[in-house]
Amino acid sequence: MCGVIGVVSNTPANQFLYDGLMVLQHRGQDAAGIVTAEDNRFHMHKGQGLARDVFRTRDMRNLLGDMGVAHVRYPTAGCASSSAESQPFYVNSPYGIVLGHNGNLTNTDALKEALFRADLRHVNTNSDSEVLLNVLAHELQVRGAGQQLTMDTIFGAVAGVHARCKGAYAVVAFISGHGLLAFRDPHGIRPLVIGINDQVTPHEYIVASESVAIDALGFRLLRDVAPGEAVFIDFDRQMHSRQCSDKPVLNPCIFEYVYLARPDSVIDGVSVYSTRLAMGVSLAKKILRDHADLKIDVVIPIPDTSRPSALQLANHLNVPYREGFIKNRYIGRTFIMPGQALRKKSVRQKLNAIAEEFKGKNVLLVDDSIVRGTTSREIVQMARDAGAAKVYFASASPPVRYSNVYGIDMPTRNELIASDRNDEEIAREIGCDALVYQDLEDMVAAVRAGNPAIPDFDTSCFDGRYITGDVTPEYLQYVEAIRNGETPPPSALSTQQLDLNLASGD
Repeated sequence: MCGVIGVVSNTPANQFLYDGLMVLQHRGQDAAGIVTAEDNRFHMHKGQGLARDVFRTRDMRNLLGDMGVAHVRYPTAGCASSSAESQPFYVNSPYGIVLGHNGNLTNTDALKEALFRADLRHVNTNSDSEVLLNVLAHELQVRGAGQQLTMDTIFGAVAGVHARCKGAYAVVAFISGHGLLAFRDPHGIRPLVIGINDQVTPHEYIVASESVAIDALGFRLLRDVAPGEAVFIDFDRQMHSRQCSDKPVLNPCIFEYVYLARPDSVIDGVSVYSTRLAMGVSLAKKILRDHADLKIDVVIPIPDTSRPSALQLANHLNVPYREGFIKNRYIGRTFIMPGQALRKKSVRQKLNAIAEEFKGKNVLLVDDSIVRGTTSREIVQMARDAGAAKVYFASASPPVRYSNVYGIDMPTRNELIASDRNDEEIAREIGCDALVYQDLEDMVAAVRAGNPAIPDFDTSCFDGRYITGDVTPEYLQYVEAIRNGETPPPSALSTQQLDLNLASGD
């Protein structure tokens, strides 16, 4: 998960891009970057840390131009935490291209081999985003042949990317001297939306990971970028779009609605906030049906993501809702912190219990999910230390039992507390007196209620069903070995080979 923004404005774009990154900071805390375009020149500044720490006044002054791309980074499997991995990435041939990417490719090694041996392109980092950039650059090069780009050339290049790249990707790129390009993988796994400011002439445009960035910057939400679609905004502020995939199908990542996205965002026509309210209702129904013996005195959310679900849960159980934990606003999201030790330490720094809400009570804690169990275990103990008589725990999503390979940092099953445990064993691990999980079908129904036209979702971390169809057990072994700093098994490496004829872009 990362956050991407592209802006085409009539005034300097640097402030738009910076403000957009601040709104999307929850999508990545590892690094931030902005590239602006002035005539045929790019101006870039990026670095590790939060956006507010990466950019100073002197940096903003140097980011000249009224178009640009920005990115906040959240590292996934195989990515080091370094300035070299920060985005946007740049390549000078052809034309000069900068690119920001949200997602994760599942055939990175094969693509890198093809780029080196057949496309004669060098990739300098371990980032799949740099690989994706070079694939796009090659596809533009073989079609454009150094000539002025046409819409057919640009959209044909994106079709070539779709043919070669597997996995999840929502991309915002800028082609020097031409304009802003945005596209989404044929499954639409990661979100991407378009906004417009039609109160000025010529119109201004923005493309971003979430609609909240469009709202905050004063634009009006137009629509989502469709799966497999490419959108191009030229220097004349004209927007062009084309479907570039033969078989597009919308399968958005359901974890966006559970945890990743801000509640005030709308993704693929579905309100994240309304979805989380609905999850609380279905969770309450399950408690009444299967756990009627629980004597719950109070419902307390784990701030902030679980609040809507906890509120509706309390209302439907007719139990008081209370804020029992105070959150330190200056500590980042523990789920997306790089490293287990840092996550564990940050839980106590981030939350503090209000003892009067716990003392002598049977408390139902509600969280959006349980991934590694680190946060849950610490929070349950905090509730007991505050004097709770009983501590029950409810998750607004089902057990996370499988690796995610589409851009969320849960790539190895041995890190997931539910991978080889049943509910009772998980309850013992996190130290609670009872544990209630949301049912997968209820969670899917809660999201689909917002947009019945969505045919399916990426629910792979809950059910092990990988919608791109290319994720094998050998590949999962490969990812796990890389994540653990080990040499991948030969059988896993063999699954990463790719016919180098793909390098032709045919």
